[in-house]
Amino acid sequence: MVSLNKNRSGLSLIELVVTITILSILAAGILPMARMASKRTKEIELHRNLRILRTALDDYKKTWDKMPAGPLKAANESGYPKDLQTLIDGKDFGELNRGKKRFLRRKIFDPFHPPENDSDEKWGWELRSSVDQPDSSSWGGEDVFDVYSKSEDIAIDGTKYKEW
Repeated sequence: MVSLNKNRSGLSLIELVVTITILSILAAGILPMARMASKRTKEIELHRNLRILRTALDDYKKTWDKMPAGPLKAANESGYPKDLQTLIDGKDFGELNRGKKRFLRRKIFDPFHPPENDSDEKWGWELRSSVDQPDSSSWGGEDVFDVYSKSEDIAIDGTKYKEW
């Protein structure tokens, strides 16, 4: 009878409990790291999207500033696009370009606050016009001078996404 017990293979209760405890500790360490990696990925995307949009706005303004005075360059215009869609549709800058000059190929969305539907003219962003105050939280609607995130969340570095 004693020889039968020695040949039996399997796990004891203690081995099973130790294994489950070790796996639980490892899982508890990995889950926060996975959440942080996901947040970091969205932050990188937000930085990239803000850079793309702001560069397109700056390029639009530079092109407008190079235009000679004339009927295409109205005195009351700021030189910034009326809306974000103008960056995709393009604008005829007269003698500077043949046809319309486009500044974006596609819509660029806020990764933390994507638009709820395709008809969202702001693409999920908050906008500032050239006549708005720098800390304004409402868009005057005259033109698009700047874009920023709608998200009130705090970034990994402790700043608000809205302030980027």
